[in-house]
This record gives sequence, structure tokens and C-alpha cells, in this order.
Amino acid sequence: MFARILEFVPLLEKKDEFIRVVKKEVLPILKKQDGFLEILPLVPEVKTEKVLAVTLWTDKKDLERNEKEWVPRIEQILKPYMTNPTVRKTYTLETTLCEHFEKTLIA
Repeated sequence: MFARILEFVPLLEKKDEFIRVVKKEVLPILKKQDGFLEILPLVPEVKTEKVLAVTLWTDKKDLERNEKEWVPRIEQILKPYMTNPTVRKTYTLETTLCEHFEKTLIA
């Protein structure tokens, strides 16, 4: 399993609209992608800190395909709601340490 972690700072005055756009426009795109499992948005308690969004993928090739084909489009959709471009990093999820989590996602 693989994870992409996105870091960004949303515009505070557009937070509600940002969430609506993610639900209505971005999530449908992600859900149609082969290998996409889930998105985990991590919103800090301090409003000026970065938001982290973790997307989970079954296969690295699916994550990489999404990166090439859809990430530029998704970034254009979200650009009006962010103060800075997203920073993206890819990780391998060490599933031997979180077997219950993996079983729940794949079920």
C-alpha cells in the first residue's frame, strides 16, 4: 500500500467552500481512479498551520498514473482556495505494523 501526503495552507475565509469543492469535485475524481482507497484530511487546530491530506493507494503504479493524469487538474480546481502550491510526497505504508487498518480498507 502507498500513501501520498499533500501539504498546503487553505485560505481561511474560503475554508467552507474549499471543503465543498473537495467533496463535490475532487473526491469523485479520486474515487474513479484504479487503486484509490481513501483520503484522510488532517486539519490542524491552529488555523495558520498546514493542512495535511493523505491519500491511500493499493499500488504504486496507480498512484503514479494519478499523479501524471489527474493531479494537475485537481490542483487547478483547488488553487483558488489555497495560499500556496501543494507539496506532495510519496511513502510506502508499512502494513505489517497496521494489519487491522489494511484489512479494513481493502474489505
